[in-house]
Amino acid sequence: MKDRVSSPRGRTSPEPPARRCAIYTRKSTTMGLEQEFNSLDAQREACTAYVDRQGGWTIISERYDDGGFTGANIDRPAFTRLMEDAEAGKFDVVVVYKVDRLSRSLLDFVKVMERLNAASVAFVSVTQNFTTADAMGRLTMNMLMSFAEFEREMIGERTRDKIAMSRRKGKWTGGQVPFGYFAKDKRLVPHELESLVVRDAFELLLQHRQTALVARLLNEQQKLPRGARLKAGRLLAWTTTGIASVLKNPLYAGIIVYDGERYRGEHPAIIDEDAFERAQRILSGKEKTPLTFHGTNHDYILKGLLRCGLCGAAMSPGSTRSARKTYRYYRCSTRDKHGPKGCPAQRLPAGAIEDYVVERIAEAAFDGALAREVQASLTKRLDERRAHFETLRAKLPTPIANYSANASRYVEELTRVEGKARELVEQRLGVETQRLAAAERQLNDAERALADLANTATEVQHVIGALRDFSVVWEAMTTPNRGRLLRALLDRVVVEETSGRVDIHLVDFAADPEAPATASATSKEDAAA
Repeated sequence: MKDRVSSPRGRTSPEPPARRCAIYTRKSTTMGLEQEFNSLDAQREACTAYVDRQGGWTIISERYDDGGFTGANIDRPAFTRLMEDAEAGKFDVVVVYKVDRLSRSLLDFVKVMERLNAASVAFVSVTQNFTTADAMGRLTMNMLMSFAEFEREMIGERTRDKIAMSRRKGKWTGGQVPFGYFAKDKRLVPHELESLVVRDAFELLLQHRQTALVARLLNEQQKLPRGARLKAGRLLAWTTTGIASVLKNPLYAGIIVYDGERYRGEHPAIIDEDAFERAQRILSGKEKTPLTFHGTNHDYILKGLLRCGLCGAAMSPGSTRSARKTYRYYRCSTRDKHGPKGCPAQRLPAGAIEDYVVERIAEAAFDGALAREVQASLTKRLDERRAHFETLRAKLPTPIANYSANASRYVEELTRVEGKARELVEQRLGVETQRLAAAERQLNDAERALADLANTATEVQHVIGALRDFSVVWEAMTTPNRGRLLRALLDRVVVEETSGRVDIHLVDFAADPEAPATASATSKEDAAA
């Protein structure tokens, strides 16, 4: 072997420095790899010939061959070892047949080059005259990185624009699927069981006004979050922070938020927007309890039932005080928010409208027909719901047993498989475990629903008894119980101030749930007198 190489001018130049080379080969499919001389061998042979022509370069014994792995990403076992060994200083040059053997993604390729440069490892593509082992190659690399950075910025801008446009159209743009929904065809669809838990959470907040209490009650009722499990003997279930994140999420009201603006979402809402807004006022501490409005402590028996006939908004309780007397009234929520331009409705004297509604109910209940109608309708409804949950309870044990058996089988299979097969079994085990948990929750919900129906049946008997002798029972009731009875009987009371019309709608006991329970008032004075 010659120690020096002659130059055209007769001078001698030193032999190229010795470099340790690692050859990396890749093939996207496994087809043909069983052959004695396959694509990986052909790539390695071409790389070996290139290294031999360099003089002084040597090939390390370690092989880095990825057969059956795509170049669209860098999640490949041999490639991972290659990068780890490069950073450990086990070689000086990475040699590949073509650039796309290393990566088909420009962004991934630039990241790989950054890691190799940091490790002082050169890169050579033998068929494309691409190398970072000399100055020209490094210049090419720097130009490539500049274009890649420009491409990253353009992709980022296009992505942000697409997300903005999608959200303004009410589309869900991905990310973690919120509790209460599952993703189907890139859209949010309400989850049958989880959506019930979301509704219960909002109802409990509106009732108790404390997130900590909501979390505790849901846990006690076994209405648990997705992925709840026992760890070290402790149940990882709803926390105050976790339930607060649900209660603050406008997605549940069918709202998409982008850049501080709200847009109507494509996905179905789980709760109505009014309930969501009330929940936000409670969470922010801005909503005062009606029973303590302006420092008073009056019970408003039509609270939650009155609606403004001019704009359709709820009418909320309020009061003012003079030196000798407190004046109670109901007022339109739209007028409260936007003033007379929003809705011209005036305040309604609370005592007058309450007395009017009670008198109409007493008239309807006088001959006992209303009590019989309500009893027949409620009894039929309770029987239908009881039959539904009893059927559900009878059907669930079989799928629960099947899910449990499948999960046990997959657990046993995990002890016998490795690699990708193990990942597949773990995924199947996860699916069966989720199905088992969902079916068990559904069974628990059915059991609780049947128990609740028994309590509801007792409540119905109280309501029917009150209707049969309404006038006498009403006088004996406390104010809170009067409000409770009205809310059990009435769906809403609509007051049309302009015409003086008052429509009283019962809960859907009758065949037509929208039919008014009584005749309407003929004048504003009639209701307010």
